Amino acid sequence: MTWTGFRHHELDADDWTTFWRLDPRGQDFRLTEWTGRPHRQGDHLWARAATPAGVRGAWRTAATSVQLDIRAALGIYNRIAPVDVLLNGVLHRRCEIGDGEQRLTVDLPGREAEVEIWLPQAGAIAIREARFDGAAEELAPTGPRWITYGSSITQCSGAYGPSETWPAVVARRHGWDGVNLGFGGECHLDPVAARTIRDLPADLISLCLGINIHGGETFNGRTLPGQVEAFVATVRQGHPETPLAVITPLPAPNREGTPNAVGLTLDDVRRLVELGARNDPAVEVIDGRDLLTADEARALYADDVHPGPEGYLLIADRLAPLLLRVAT
Repeated sequence: MTWTGFRHHELDADDWTTFWRLDPRGQDFRLTEWTGRPHRQGDHLWARAATPAGVRGAWRTAATSVQLDIRAALGIYNRIAPVDVLLNGVLHRRCEIGDGEQRLTVDLPGREAEVEIWLPQAGAIAIREARFDGAAEELAPTGPRWITYGSSITQCSGAYGPSETWPAVVARRHGWDGVNLGFGGECHLDPVAARTIRDLPADLISLCLGINIHGGETFNGRTLPGQVEAFVATVRQGHPETPLAVITPLPAPNREGTPNAVGLTLDDVRRLVELGARNDPAVEVIDGRDLLTADEARALYADDVHPGPEGYLLIADRLAPLLLRVAT
């Protein structure tokens, strides 16, 4: 299949394809769909997993246009992200997406070029296969495989477009075959996520851990280090020698120093995540506070936690050399 960056694809009777970043087959969704606290948002791991953040296809073609049928809905999101079309690695057109079924037609130069289509990183999305008005050769992904796991700050719903999330920018800059396992509000060290990383080929793995655990009061000071240790150990079952980085929470100036319901501040979470990660002496720990200063966070955040589009680009600039160092 042309598309890459997903774990499972599901084709319905009307030829609509949904790309799942975690494999839903045989899974009991009740394990993650806790509704006992209706005042809290979240608990939507599988809806996040069905959003194609980081999913893209590539072709070599001299066609003059490409069409893509797309079906989109807000679902649990407050926006539907666009589709990005790149030519030879440069953004050619950003297509805004509305609710419902629609057909995108994008003009191409009619000379041989590499065309990439990046699917939205926010929204409930399904597609039909892209159609060119001339011959098009499907291109398999190249470069080292990099898997990155995290929260909404890794999914990057608020980035300008799917090719400008920080994982996409880092992957494109280094020529890596990226897999984005960022799940907004849902980075809680779920075993299904650890098993997914374990079972996928990977040349580099990064785990951005802690912000959802702090906000969701998922673990306390007693349990968090062990959960991190167990997650890393599961990943290591499939990747005993693969370079692995753990990134602690980025600064959140308006939340720093404030204990959550289980008594942990963000600094506590950073220390406990690092403690659990360093049980594996080969893990590289990156302090999230090295990626943005508090002043940059105040200037670039869309709210107390989430960077805006320029913030994601700056995170990519800061993380790109750090992850390259880990990979080599």
